[in-house]
Amino acid sequence: MNFLFRSVYGPNRTLLRALGRRQFSDSTAIKAKRNYAENVSEYNTVLTSIVTKRRYFLLRDVYDDMMLDGVQPTRDTFEALIMGTMRGARLQDAFFFRDEMKAMGLVPEVALYNFLISTCGKCKNSNLPIQILEEMKRYDVKPNGQTYVCLLNACAAAGRLEQVLAIVRDMTAAGAELNKFCYAGLIIAHMNKMPRADDIATKIIELAEQSKGWSSLEESGNTGNTMLGISEEELYNLPTAEFVHRRFFLYRQFTVYHVAFHACADLRNVEAIETLLEMLKKDGKTPDIFITMQIMRCYMRAGDIDRGVQIFEDYLKEGKLPVMELYVTLIEGAMIGYTPRGMQLAQETLVNMTSRNFFLNSKVGSDLLLAAAGEKTGGYTNANYIWDLMQSRKAVPSLAAAEAYYNGLKEREIPEDDPRLLLVSRTLHNLRSRFRTGPARPLPY
Repeated sequence: MNFLFRSVYGPNRTLLRALGRRQFSDSTAIKAKRNYAENVSEYNTVLTSIVTKRRYFLLRDVYDDMMLDGVQPTRDTFEALIMGTMRGARLQDAFFFRDEMKAMGLVPEVALYNFLISTCGKCKNSNLPIQILEEMKRYDVKPNGQTYVCLLNACAAAGRLEQVLAIVRDMTAAGAELNKFCYAGLIIAHMNKMPRADDIATKIIELAEQSKGWSSLEESGNTGNTMLGISEEELYNLPTAEFVHRRFFLYRQFTVYHVAFHACADLRNVEAIETLLEMLKKDGKTPDIFITMQIMRCYMRAGDIDRGVQIFEDYLKEGKLPVMELYVTLIEGAMIGYTPRGMQLAQETLVNMTSRNFFLNSKVGSDLLLAAAGEKTGGYTNANYIWDLMQSRKAVPSLAAAEAYYNGLKEREIPEDDPRLLLVSRTLHNLRSRFRTGPARPLPY
């Protein structure tokens, strides 16, 4: 009864939201046709499919339907829901499911608490993880090694360097050894602390050097999460998270190097990149694809397009595996500043990439479209070409990319009845209707 009362009259009004969306009928046939799941096993399958397809915004609706159908969620249900909200960086939904789970008498296990802390890191909220740790103590849920590394990286994502250093001191005082993910978090904390220190590049190189003492025995253990398809790189929100499952893309033992190269590329510090590259060679290692991308990014962000192109061409001449991300890195770098030469290089690379049967998906296409749409002068050739490539693959752009492209078209002398402008306008309207459905839900606590 308490649960029903809270569902109807609580701040999120779960049942009322569902009642407003679905219609009832006494006809069993109509109900069977309308429902996509009838029991908890089928609902769990639906949730797994949604997470796999990255349609995280549907998790809350599926849960509402589950409640409406009178299906009792299990621990596996909440595991899928909280894991999905972590991957989608949906902080309010994550804590909503946590509250629902507790209301049903289910105390989250340590892995789910780790997911919650990781979600906070994705959303750059460093206050909630501390409160989560206190809640774990109240419920007698013992934190594990991953919990503290999640906490460290969540604070690092928000630039809370002092807090990160305090966590490191507590870990070493307790006899714990820092592993590669701790060193990666320290680099990220230095990068995200604003204003950045003048000697930040030196600090990054020092941490990369210090990290060489870690061994495979110091891993925090990821057996349970691996079974769920979650790598530690994803759990700790590292820049390699989306590439870790790609074969031959990166060497996982290079974790600290990956974060260091990525940070120096963001800093546009060519000297630091070259120092890291020399360190890598002294260790008898060669750059993997991810590091090669960061070297290209650094040179091109620093304005040296020729050097970026040379690295790209040298990579292909060596007979290494061509990947779309290298083409995309070159295209993005070439469009920086929107110079005539850079935009021409970007267009040629797009054509070359397409000729090698690398096609734009929604994410990559949206990133490129967003970058190309910033061109204020010129013929808008690249933005139009990227849009056409996405349309040919029926790839839906992100809301931000569609808005930027639409605004760029409106700034040019294009008739209101132009077919391209009308299509972009209609796409933008659909995206706004889909993603801007109402005010944000209140934060937990």
